[in-house]
Order: sequence, then structure tokens, then C-alpha cells
Amino acid sequence: MNLKSQASMGFVVTCLASAAMASPAAAAATVPVAPVDVPLHGLGTVLPETPTLRTGVPIPLTGAPMGLTAHGKGQAQPVLLPQLPVATGVPETLVSAPLPNVVEGEPTGRALISAPASAIHATTPGAILGLPITLPHAESLGLPGLKLPEAGFLAPTVTGALDSTLGLAQQEN
Repeated sequence: MNLKSQASMGFVVTCLASAAMASPAAAAATVPVAPVDVPLHGLGTVLPETPTLRTGVPIPLTGAPMGLTAHGKGQAQPVLLPQLPVATGVPETLVSAPLPNVVEGEPTGRALISAPASAIHATTPGAILGLPITLPHAESLGLPGLKLPEAGFLAPTVTGALDSTLGLAQQEN
């Protein structure tokens, strides 16, 4: 392989690595949601006007495992069940229902409940288990020593911000 081919291959590998590093950040910025309009037309037999419900189904995206390089000084490499980051979004939700006319000739409008879209980030639980042996020592002729195993639990996390609004809308003509 000549120098020109090696340089071209290095350039291609660098481009692929930078694209792979940028894609999770771009994916987390716009969390995909499948829009859904819930059909409530079956309520038309009971109600004079049917309410509307527009929302979406979140599509979770998993990231790369976290914490695979955990180790302690002077100890053997622990057994690790890594945490997985998950990014998803709460879709925009809008519920609209007609209000009854209390005063004749005066339309009262519709009741609205809305919640804007927001991102949610979570991590799955994980575990870490220390091995019941120590590193080899010179005083024990190079054999590892025994110790009590250590275990730990990595707690799951959920972060996000939810908001909602309740209000009235004027009757649409």
C-alpha cells in the first residue's frame, strides 16, 4: 500500500469516526415521535360534539453503554453490568372538548388541555461486582490473595421537564 492510499484510507476512517461521534448528539437533539390522532368518534352517540385528542408515541433511542472502564487501583478488574442511556421524548398532546352553552345565544367555546413536547433522558440500572481475589504479591510467591467480594448497584436515573396548560378557546366558526 503506497503513501497516497494510506493517506486516503486515514482520511476516510477519520470522516467515519467523526460522523459516528456526531450522530448520537444529532439524534438526541431531535427525539423522534410518531404522531397519533386518537379517534373518539364513537362518543358521538352520547355527546353532541366529540372531543379531540392529538398526541404521539415516543420512540426511545438507546446510546452506548456507560462505565465500561471502571477499575480500582491495586485491584483486579471488576465484573460490570453497564448502564445504558436512553433518550426519548414526551410528545405534544392536545385534548379539546366542547363546553355546553349555559346562556342561550352565547357560545362558550372549548376546554383545552395541552402539554408541549419535551425531551426525557434516562439510564438503565447497572451493577458492579468486585472479584474475590487480589492482585498477585511478591510476598505470596506471585499468587493472588483472597478477599471478600464487593458488590454495588448503579441506580437508574430519569431527567426531563414536563409542563401542561389548561384553558378555554373561542368557538370556531
